[in-house]
Amino acid sequence: MASRDTELEAIIEPSSRIDAATAPVEGSHQQGLAQPEEGRQEFSLPPVDGGKDAWLFLAACFAIEALVWGFPFAFGVFQDYYSTHEPFSKSPNIAVIGTCAMGVMYLTSPLIMGFVRLCGRWARWTSIIGLFIMCLSLAMSSFSTNITHLIATQGVLYAVGGCLAYSPCILYMDEWFVQRKGLAYGIMWSGTGLAGVVLPLLLEWLLHSFGFRTTLRLWSGVLFALTIPLACYIKPRSPYSATSHVKPFNLKMFTMPSFWLYQLANVIEATGFFLPGIYLPTYARSVFGAASYSSATTILLVNVASVFGCVAMGFFIDRLHVTTCILLSTIGATIGALVIWGLSSSLPLLYFFCAVYGFFAGSYTSAWPGIMKDLVRKGEATGQGYLDASQVFGWLSAGRGIGNVVSGPLSDSLIRGLPWKGDTAAYGYGSGYGSLIVFTGVTALLGGASFIWRRLGML
Repeated sequence: MASRDTELEAIIEPSSRIDAATAPVEGSHQQGLAQPEEGRQEFSLPPVDGGKDAWLFLAACFAIEALVWGFPFAFGVFQDYYSTHEPFSKSPNIAVIGTCAMGVMYLTSPLIMGFVRLCGRWARWTSIIGLFIMCLSLAMSSFSTNITHLIATQGVLYAVGGCLAYSPCILYMDEWFVQRKGLAYGIMWSGTGLAGVVLPLLLEWLLHSFGFRTTLRLWSGVLFALTIPLACYIKPRSPYSATSHVKPFNLKMFTMPSFWLYQLANVIEATGFFLPGIYLPTYARSVFGAASYSSATTILLVNVASVFGCVAMGFFIDRLHVTTCILLSTIGATIGALVIWGLSSSLPLLYFFCAVYGFFAGSYTSAWPGIMKDLVRKGEATGQGYLDASQVFGWLSAGRGIGNVVSGPLSDSLIRGLPWKGDTAAYGYGSGYGSLIVFTGVTALLGGASFIWRRLGML
């Protein structure tokens, strides 16, 4: 029979679970042997790695990913509007709204993952609760009269709701996909890149047509209408078992040096990853005199390329060792930043950098399933016992959140006074953004340190 003792069982022995759930029973004597416990019933589980239910689950996860994470990734549109329109035009800390929306979602992931795990059989319904909180936060933010109100609603409350809505997707992914798990994660995470193309254009049109209050109310209603039906497909593959006991806050990975090595590289990479997304439009305008649409195209190219990068990384992570996949991302992102961006002398070359950087750097987090799998296996091999993959994901997200929060104030200091401007050749390095370019490239390079650590026997 299929009981959901742990997700590790799904990783190691998926076929045994399926066989046990679907084994035919012939004759009353055989039925008695197959069902030693009185009242037990035979049933079949949906297949893993394919089938209608698995693909519907993944499609729902893709849409939830796009709608939950796409909004904070498109906050630059709101930041531009708030800074130029009353009643917020003269207010400081507008950028804090976007930092809270994204940073809080990352940083609270381990806590909310543990809370959702505590919910047991009710965990699947946390998606609907989280989506309701998100919609409520956006509706409340439409009544804001100062930045503090926006930080509390569009920032913090939205992030808490988004993390609640998103957590069951991670929790149940291990049940629905085993051999194609990396590809499934890659497809799901590509939703953010796709939303990063569509939502900025849509929200910018709404803001300039109707103002921020009507835009937030409209988007709240649209979000509710789109996501609530999808949440019905965010469900476990296996029925909840009362005898299933998975510790909600499993911190055994903290005793493993491998976890800290992966996490260190993850945090370092994140401190530089977000910087191009913040400054590329400004860079295109100030250095090449690009018009508004041309400068916004830089972000669109990064997001479009990241869609393909996430799916490609998901494909490779199912076939290659995780450190090899991280190395591929590292090489592309480093060359993109230090060579293409640093030596770019025209807008077309900058566009080429955006595509390269989006494809390689944008795929870095799609290597996380490989890290989760590697740590789970190492935990078993070293006698650590069961390692909750969802908690590994939560803490990797928290590490990325640290990089996200740090990168904001750090970037201000990197470009203050436009260092190196005119001191080098008239390329990216001499544009006043040279230190930012170098920092982005170096952090991308150090993000691939896990490949070296494995070669040295440390992983």
